[in-house]
Amino acid sequence: MSGARKPSGRSSADEAATRKRGRSLAALGYIQPRTYEELRAVLSSGTVHFPKRLRQVAIFLWQHPSEVALGTIAQVAAQAGVQPSTLVRFAQIFGYSGFSDFQGLFKDHIKGSWPEGRGEQRAEAEPNAATHFLRGMVGASQASLGRIESGFDIQSFEKMVATLAKADLIYVIGSKRAFPVTTYLSLTLSQQGVRNVLVDNVGSTALDQIGCIGRQDAVLAVSFSPYNSITPDLVAVAHERKARIVTITDSTFSPLIRLSDSWLEVVESDFAGFRSLAASLAVGMALVQGVAARRGT
Repeated sequence: MSGARKPSGRSSADEAATRKRGRSLAALGYIQPRTYEELRAVLSSGTVHFPKRLRQVAIFLWQHPSEVALGTIAQVAAQAGVQPSTLVRFAQIFGYSGFSDFQGLFKDHIKGSWPEGRGEQRAEAEPNAATHFLRGMVGASQASLGRIESGFDIQSFEKMVATLAKADLIYVIGSKRAFPVTTYLSLTLSQQGVRNVLVDNVGSTALDQIGCIGRQDAVLAVSFSPYNSITPDLVAVAHERKARIVTITDSTFSPLIRLSDSWLEVVESDFAGFRSLAASLAVGMALVQGVAARRGT
């Protein structure tokens, strides 16, 4: 019988997990992100290609850092629509032993971003459920608008205005949750004397509605996750026909980004499963005003 001592199963498993994480990081070509900003830089670099469930996690983490920072692994998994084990697997790809360590990036990120008094309980009782919901939606809208105010890409915005102002005809494209935004933007463009077509897909005619689009025209597209509407297909057709494309979307994972000449990220907060549109409308209306001013209409 050999006197050599066998390593414990746990040690071997830990070493194997460490080697696996190292291989994952080496394969992706970056070091372990130490801050939320570094993580966003990696995710937006285009060098990381996730399978479906991990991509779903990445989109949720990108859009909801506060929920990730404050929730348990079970709560975050439920909100992201995945199993807790998927969150652990995602964290390990980035060199973390588990979700709790990875969550520290998000906790550090939001520490300095809370307004004074945030999180304090309201002293007064809510009169009823409807009022509670109203306050929740107002809060979600304020949070959405606050993100625009604190981190707006003015260069991309100006480029989008210039592109739309030069277009012969603007095709306004958006469906499902984005449709209320595009409908209002089309209306206000018309009120400002700017020729446009609202691609509303009535009677399943969306492809016919963009049938005459050409290189002198432009598309203003609005699209939100999970990006499962007809919008990417329509924008792809416009791209093939050399039209200029500007996009309002909510993450770097949007399929419209690779088709767009310029784009703006607008992340909307939600309450009780209902998402605000306040920031998207504000940015869209600013685009309309900018285009009208540039054209002198």
